[in-house]
Amino acid sequence: MCKNTLLPVNTTLNCGGKLLDLSKPAIMGILNVTPDSFYDGGRYLQGQAYLHRAEQLLAEGASVIDIGGMSSRPGAGIISTDEELKRVMPVVEAVCKRFPDAIVSIDTVRAQVATAAVQAGAGMVNDISAGSIDTGLLPAVAKLQVPYVLMHMQGIPETMQQSPEYRQVTEEIMQFFTAKLAILRNLGITDIVLDPGLGFGKTVAQNYRLLKDLHVFALAGLPLLVGLSRKSMVCKVLGVNPVQALNGSTALHMLALLNGASLLRVHDVKEAKEVIALFEQYQTA
Repeated sequence: MCKNTLLPVNTTLNCGGKLLDLSKPAIMGILNVTPDSFYDGGRYLQGQAYLHRAEQLLAEGASVIDIGGMSSRPGAGIISTDEELKRVMPVVEAVCKRFPDAIVSIDTVRAQVATAAVQAGAGMVNDISAGSIDTGLLPAVAKLQVPYVLMHMQGIPETMQQSPEYRQVTEEIMQFFTAKLAILRNLGITDIVLDPGLGFGKTVAQNYRLLKDLHVFALAGLPLLVGLSRKSMVCKVLGVNPVQALNGSTALHMLALLNGASLLRVHDVKEAKEVIALFEQYQTA
């Protein structure tokens, strides 16, 4: 096999005038400016730590910096719009100013936050809610004309891990995507990335089923984002905590690439970049 035939054909996204080429796998580096994220909560809140983090992500090979101000860990509550804006806007503005060529994504469920971030230089909206928390978000994305990450989540972060149930997890999520894609396209949103939402309202077994079935979602002909970095699907199997979950995350990133992932959302860019290099060499064999 000379190339990954699972990768979608049309893979160039226009991120506010900056092109993101997903014809080869790429990396979305995580920049959380939250006090309570499950792995790096509070780490980048002091001084200009977030700028040093952004510089590190880019230097190690991230194609996108994903900035978020509201934790989506299991059990997390929803903060106010004002608080979210207070957390993310200084960071978005500073990162876009310091690194003008970088592609910045805003991780939010709110139209007001997405709009402010894009106006400040962000070029992508990453929404865990598929527009279900703020009904104004999808029309806002259509107006902003930036790529949109459509993710599946059962429930909301506060309750999503309380006995999630599916008849057939892959089939149900594919049906969800099909219905949502029709809505997005009717609104005029065409640059779309699909994210099956590993860890968002799924058991460990369901997460692994989805990882194994990524090729099913690739049939939609859209880039696939996978976010499993240091999550419980790694920790519970290995009996480790998130700090100890780098090796397991790296192993699963290779499986994600083999099954069709286009964009890896990670805490650890250097290691993910190495996985992609090995994957690409393997594909040429």
